[in-house]
Amino acid sequence: MLRGNECPSHKASDFANLSAIPIVRQHGNMKSYLFPLLLLILGSSYLCANISITTATVPNGTVNSPYSATIATAGGCAPATWAITSGTLPAGITMTAVNKPISLSLKGTPTNAANYAFTVKATGCGKGTSTHSFTVTIQASPNHVVNLDWQASTSNNIAGYNIYRSPDGSTWRKINVSLIASTIYSDSTVSNGSTYYYAATAVDINGNESSKTSSVKATIP
Repeated sequence: MLRGNECPSHKASDFANLSAIPIVRQHGNMKSYLFPLLLLILGSSYLCANISITTATVPNGTVNSPYSATIATAGGCAPATWAITSGTLPAGITMTAVNKPISLSLKGTPTNAANYAFTVKATGCGKGTSTHSFTVTIQASPNHVVNLDWQASTSNNIAGYNIYRSPDGSTWRKINVSLIASTIYSDSTVSNGSTYYYAATAVDINGNESSKTSSVKATIP
């Protein structure tokens, strides 16, 4: 079971013995009334109590090719705990709890070709829970290639380009080992039945990197 960082949220029991008694202050002939904001504090705790896993599927993988996926949530509050309640992760893949935003990161390099099924349970700090089952196929070797090309930068001091890949369009990983001198790249590490997003950046001779281009989507049959 994994836990993220602590958060300053409150439990209803923290305020069980308190009541919203008005505080009276005298200002000459005028009286003002101040009410403790207990309802507001308690309400914030209840609002973050429910957590829901929103990721429906995670990508498949290939033996000896880096793998990454993110299981996202909605609602809930940190710290959240994560557990595999049934099944196992693919061999070579480990999970790490992420606190901002609350999610579970799956990373590693698969070592065994097989079909894996597992169920993940997320528990928010308000003790609300959510479970979801996933299946992942790790294939022995890739049999598809994604060919990419892009327009060259108009700057005159460009040293090369980087290509980033994402399983969901939000968590990115650079997939080229060294700078790409041309404006074409072939990704031969894709897995069957998966969807990938790609974006490119330009790097100048001083090592400064541009922001990512708009992403393109590739669906592998």
